[in-house]
Amino acid sequence: MTPGYSMSNRPKLPPVRPATPADIPQAVETLTQAFAHYTWTQHTVSATNFLDRLRATNDLFVRRIGLEQGRVWVTDDASAVAVWTTPHAPERTRALFTELAPLFADLAGDRAPQAARARQAMAQHRPTQPVWFLGVVGVHPDAQRGGLGRAVLAPGITAAEQDGYAAFAETSAAGNVPFYESLGFATRATVDIPDNGPRSWSLLKKP
Repeated sequence: MTPGYSMSNRPKLPPVRPATPADIPQAVETLTQAFAHYTWTQHTVSATNFLDRLRATNDLFVRRIGLEQGRVWVTDDASAVAVWTTPHAPERTRALFTELAPLFADLAGDRAPQAARARQAMAQHRPTQPVWFLGVVGVHPDAQRGGLGRAVLAPGITAAEQDGYAAFAETSAAGNVPFYESLGFATRATVDIPDNGPRSWSLLKKP
């Protein structure tokens, strides 16, 4: 059985707060450095000007998706970032993703076809019911192994629990699966991404 996540039985976590527009530059840089060698981003983003493309993609996630339509939490120095979408305004969220889709495709560059097929493969295993959806979470490489990932995820997990909704996450790193399981998530599906893409996991934490 996957253990449930409870703030009461975890060590004291570093302080985390809601992000503000002033945090955008550092939050974007944190995510860019965290995902610079991630198999999913390397598979779905062109190698040409890769870091610039990745930085612009993360800016859209933080600025447009998280701060406009969802929730974003950061550590005080924004060395850890978590961006969620919430189930509270699904029509607005769908409209925003439709609006941003051409921008994401442009940023993918010559990997756009592979990126589209990768998203389609994962979409088949996403919940149809409303959930708190973890869009992206990252810890700057210089700050990893210090509990910041757990800390920056805790507010979103707690908010989902208080709302009575499930929380959903995806990862393309096998080593992240036990970490999510320690937070109360269970693997929903294991997906071999087309075009020799990375094996990926869909994970759900029931309310």
